[in-house]
Amino acid sequence: MKSKMTGIAVMLLIGCALIWAAGSTYRSSPAVDSKEESDTEIRPADQFPIADNQILLPVYAAPPVEVEDLNTNTFTKYLEEKLNIKFEFVTAGASAKKERGQMLLASGDYPAVMLGGDFTPDEQIKYGMSGVLRPLDDLIDRYGSNIKRIFAEHPEHRKAVTAPDGHIYSLASINECFHCWYAQKLWVNSTWLQKLNLKPPQTTEEFYRMLKAFKTQDPNGNGKQDEVPLSGAIGSYHAKITGFLMSAFIYNTDDNYFYVKDGKVGMAAVQPEWKDGLAYIHRLYREGLVDPSSFTQTLDGIIQLASHQGDNILGSATLGHIRMAFSGLDNARNQEYDTIPPLIGPDGYQAAGYFNMGDNGQFAITDKATETQAAAAIRLADYLYSEEAAILNEFGPERVWWRKGLPGEVDEHGRPARFRLNPEYWEHLTQNDGWSQMGILYRNRDLRESWAVPGDLYSKEGYEHRLYAETAKNYFGKEPDEVFPANIYVQPEDAFEAVRLRVQINDYIESNMVQFITGTKDLDQEWDAYCDGFTGLKLERYLTIYQNAYSKYKNGQ
Repeated sequence: MKSKMTGIAVMLLIGCALIWAAGSTYRSSPAVDSKEESDTEIRPADQFPIADNQILLPVYAAPPVEVEDLNTNTFTKYLEEKLNIKFEFVTAGASAKKERGQMLLASGDYPAVMLGGDFTPDEQIKYGMSGVLRPLDDLIDRYGSNIKRIFAEHPEHRKAVTAPDGHIYSLASINECFHCWYAQKLWVNSTWLQKLNLKPPQTTEEFYRMLKAFKTQDPNGNGKQDEVPLSGAIGSYHAKITGFLMSAFIYNTDDNYFYVKDGKVGMAAVQPEWKDGLAYIHRLYREGLVDPSSFTQTLDGIIQLASHQGDNILGSATLGHIRMAFSGLDNARNQEYDTIPPLIGPDGYQAAGYFNMGDNGQFAITDKATETQAAAAIRLADYLYSEEAAILNEFGPERVWWRKGLPGEVDEHGRPARFRLNPEYWEHLTQNDGWSQMGILYRNRDLRESWAVPGDLYSKEGYEHRLYAETAKNYFGKEPDEVFPANIYVQPEDAFEAVRLRVQINDYIESNMVQFITGTKDLDQEWDAYCDGFTGLKLERYLTIYQNAYSKYKNGQ
């Protein structure tokens, strides 16, 4: 599956390269405004509706699985009425958002607006320079009151979406989510710890002994050795076991495999500490303490373990949040799990994965948009960045799933709560009231942490509070002093080369990592050959590109 997906990614990159090379061969010119549309005046920022005549807005979107029907959705209808627009959706499943969007762009048959583009910085540069994505700067200056206010209050947000040529080609969803910033978590079955009279592990050796006890001492009490001490998954929200475990040896987010020391960007996957980490995880695997499916299964595999009929068999799992393992399950098993801090390795190293470094661009206007559609689209984006839109997008209209806070209700910081989420919200697996965070939102910490906090951490409505508390207790402040940004712009002339090298190098790292862990490759015998393989992959050139990018980023350029 990994090789197949890599092949698809390379074909997509080749297709994109053809677009960039051929220019207008693959791109249609903007449609000519009709007489009615050309006579339509888009009103200034904060005036609604945005025009007298309804404006058709073709939009690419990838609604989450819980949204029943985007066309009839309550928030969709609210936006159409408030702005006087009519959406014409081109949709994809949320899991195929990236691939479907790239295929549309490669085909040349894409809509005026991308509301789920998931554009990396490299892609923003390439699509922007080729003219596929329209610069947003002038439109923001003219119509973007919320956008300009956010950029003025938080210059780092403008910096994060400004390409090296000075233009903004895409807007990101801004989510100041405390527990998401430290999403590389490991959840342990605390009831099993209590039954076996074990303390939460702090070191890699204590963690090994805990897993060994989970496997051999029958913590679920059914007389069978059916326990799965540790499981993870691929392709899901920080669910790989290698991210959490390797960070006891050297910093690893299972993303770009960079670490930074004294301003110098290095490749973790060729360091001696990386070899030590592989040896440790191989030991766990060899002794049957790691679910062997962890390196191939999707999140559905963990859900099956968590929903095992009868006795619980899942000892621990690497997940951004524990309810990922209990998706669609109305049971209380998730309450049995608590996080443990990042493990301390044999040399005393400990690091929490840190992800407060920007997000991919989701909103963009393409060259297919007319001038009127482009102005209407930026008015839409500007409204989506409002607090009202953020709440309606996620939770739907007031008094359905949420209400204003009442006297006596307090938020995450003990302040009077501004809002209260109805407990019934957690009972519904599907809904058609909101977009469930699709598109772009601006949710700063003040908004996120202003909701009423229930007394019971383990209640359904107390889940966000529980995640906040776990993060504050076990992960906050444990990240390295320097962390390579998840999204960073390379120089335009290096962008395509960087994309190509990243695909090849990451695939090489990940395939070898699994082979060393499972024993398909011998770590002692084949480590040197593995390191030598990076020469042919042009690792030094790759590091030079990103060192230049990081240096400019640190210098505010």
